Amino acid sequence: MAKNIREKAEKIRANKDTRPYASVRYVRLSPTKAKIVIDQVRGKSYDDAVAILSNMPHDAAAILLKVVKSAGANAENNKGMNVHDLYLAEIILGAGPVRVNKVYFRGRGHGAERIATKTSHIKVVLANKE
Repeated sequence: MAKNIREKAEKIRANKDTRPYASVRYVRLSPTKAKIVIDQVRGKSYDDAVAILSNMPHDAAAILLKVVKSAGANAENNKGMNVHDLYLAEIILGAGPVRVNKVYFRGRGHGAERIATKTSHIKVVLANKE
């Protein structure tokens, strides 16, 4: 039994992705609004992505800029890579939990309207240009 567990753990370690990444979870930002910004920088080099995000007027751009810079810092400090040789290999956007903030009751007994706050999970993975 213990031998199988060790073998399984070694197999997981061998297949683990070693690329530098950074992630943010439970960001108070709608995934549809974040997708507009993410599509602009997906696949770009690190320097181009930072330049694009720092000049975009969207709120999502400021959040994504922090995540991209964090991934670059992880690559530089933890992996010993040069950030100028990196590009955004993957940007994974997922929907987080939805919170119902307010309920507005409608007139003449027609029920209620809910105001929902959506959240997002964002993960940025960097890789070397080859």
